[in-house]
Amino acid sequence: MISIDPKNIEVPKLHRYLLGAVGPRPIAFASTIDEKGVPNLAPFSFFNAFSANPPILVFSPARSGRTNTTKDTYNNVKKIPEVVINVVNYEIVHQMSLASSPYPSNTDEFIKSGLTPIDSDSVKPYRIKESPVQFECKVNEVIELGDQGGAGNLIICEVLKIHISEEILDENGMIDQHKIDLVSRMGGNWYCRSDKNSMFEIPKPITTCGIGYDQLPNDILTSQILTANNLGQLAGIESIPNETDVNEYKLIELSELFLSLEEDAAQLEIEIHKRANLLLEKNLLEEAWLTLLSFNN
Repeated sequence: MISIDPKNIEVPKLHRYLLGAVGPRPIAFASTIDEKGVPNLAPFSFFNAFSANPPILVFSPARSGRTNTTKDTYNNVKKIPEVVINVVNYEIVHQMSLASSPYPSNTDEFIKSGLTPIDSDSVKPYRIKESPVQFECKVNEVIELGDQGGAGNLIICEVLKIHISEEILDENGMIDQHKIDLVSRMGGNWYCRSDKNSMFEIPKPITTCGIGYDQLPNDILTSQILTANNLGQLAGIESIPNETDVNEYKLIELSELFLSLEEDAAQLEIEIHKRANLLLEKNLLEEAWLTLLSFNN
């Protein structure tokens, strides 16, 4: 493993390491306006949500690493402290990329990118019609993190109004993570698409506490088949299944496996752990536990 002191590395290389390691990053497609009324569109992947009450979004248009100049977005919000942060999905990703071109400051990126400006309700900058979610924001604060090339400028925005396309909602009126089809930034020229091939679910331990690594039986903890991720899943169960449930599961689901390998305990344990691994891949946590505990029952 290499170790890097940020003070002893050139900024462009440090920047590439940061972008390659911290990702995928959501994209703030920021719409601003200057004092003459000229619109500006620019995407920023130093971006996230930081509060729900009040609703706060923060993004950072950094100083150019080559010229140390500031972005039009930064210049605009210093004069007109308002912004619309538009969400980027796969349908507009190439238009978003085009808008990131270094056009002169008097250029309207809506025209260049072919995206449609629509009036906002509570701020001056336009919304992007094609974006599935649009956040109208006032700029509460701008924090300059430095005065050299590559330094960020944190733009802290309070959401005044949210516009959400009905096409991305589920039956409960919430945003469907498959329908929204978000994209995010990786390092270099790479992006990531949040579709069914890249998304997976992990139940959130909001009200429950997992038993923890320290409570895992030693034969599971030292498994040659189960990964550290598998062990993390197993440690997330609230309570270990009881002996009665284990015996019942063993009789119904695992009897053929035990009969076929009754003379080879070592191979049986391997097969048990392989089966548990497959169950964990499907998020069948209790079944995985029942399978593993059956070996010593």
